[in-house]
Amino acid sequence: MTETRRDPGNAMDRLIRGAAAAGLAGAAACGAAAVTVPEAFFPAYLVALLFWTGISAGSLAVLMLHLLVGGTWGLLVRRPQEAAAGALPILALFFLPLLGGLETLYPWSRPEVVGGDELVRHRTPYLNAPFFVARAGTYFGVWAVLAIALRRGSLALDRTPDPAAARRLRFLSGPGLIAYGLAVTFMAVDWVMSLEAHWFSTIFGMIFMAGQGLSGLCAGVLAAALLARREPMAGALTPGRLNDLGNLVLTFVLLWAYTSFAQYLIIWSGNLPEEIDWYLHRSAPGWRAFAAVLATVHFAAPFFLLLSKRVKRSRRAMMILAGGLLGARLGDLFWQVIPSAGAAGPHLAWTLPAALVGIGGFWLAAATALLRRAPLLPVHAPGTERLFASEEGAHG
Repeated sequence: MTETRRDPGNAMDRLIRGAAAAGLAGAAACGAAAVTVPEAFFPAYLVALLFWTGISAGSLAVLMLHLLVGGTWGLLVRRPQEAAAGALPILALFFLPLLGGLETLYPWSRPEVVGGDELVRHRTPYLNAPFFVARAGTYFGVWAVLAIALRRGSLALDRTPDPAAARRLRFLSGPGLIAYGLAVTFMAVDWVMSLEAHWFSTIFGMIFMAGQGLSGLCAGVLAAALLARREPMAGALTPGRLNDLGNLVLTFVLLWAYTSFAQYLIIWSGNLPEEIDWYLHRSAPGWRAFAAVLATVHFAAPFFLLLSKRVKRSRRAMMILAGGLLGARLGDLFWQVIPSAGAAGPHLAWTLPAALVGIGGFWLAAATALLRRAPLLPVHAPGTERLFASEEGAHG
């Protein structure tokens, strides 16, 4: 087996410094926007927070999924996903500015709405600011504890080949996936569904889980492909294993499309006023064309491309595809959040890039610093010895 080693890290060091500097500039722009244009800023900030949180939480979910089912594909993205999940405490800090915009974002936090709307008033035992904040703290706490425990266990396994340590990681991942699913479901209800307090969908949490899983996996594939410019990743990321990762990306694309269409079909066939309004807001002139483009780049195009073995076995093609799907994830979150703020169409204000850079700069710096501190590939994890075996029969 080729020896795994620490990356020399010069490029990573430059990336950390550049990302932190960009984060500072973005945070300063966010501060100015929060004061001058709060109505435009807070919805954009929520989109950015959901995007980066989706990558981290989705990475955590895919990491636990791999620890349960095994296979060499997950070893290639394990370290990038451990690093992405390890940045969740940073994202918890970036949730705090959102508290300044609760009344801007959520109708249930405005006393005049609660006083004049009987349905919203009945939901105040759940939808109130103190409970909303406590639940958000719980979500980040659950994710952060899981991420830290899994990373510590994985790094300990690097130092000592201990089968019992590998079993403990697998044992933690089963309940961990259940806890992750519950936290994401309630988060989707709190942060996004309650933007329109009358609307509800029982499959909404599942749509978010599929989207986060896709985000986390695409980020891992993108990172692994970039790291494959040097050893040991160059020797491990073979066309056959890229093909395996491409198949898993296709699975998440299909899962997102299936759950999203199921929600649309059920609400369309029911045609109930309290349910259909959500789609009416998102099919107004301007938004209708945006939704058509979103369906193309989030489902149709990646679906047909990922049917091609040639595409899935190409490192360059998978990098472009993973990057494009991350862009599609951002578009999906934009489409879910911004119409609730009353926007007549998909106008891109400067507040969204500012929020993406402000949060993403610090997120990228933290994740890269965590990645910098560990070998690029697990050393003693089950299946590691197969990473450098001949490609024939090495799938799975």
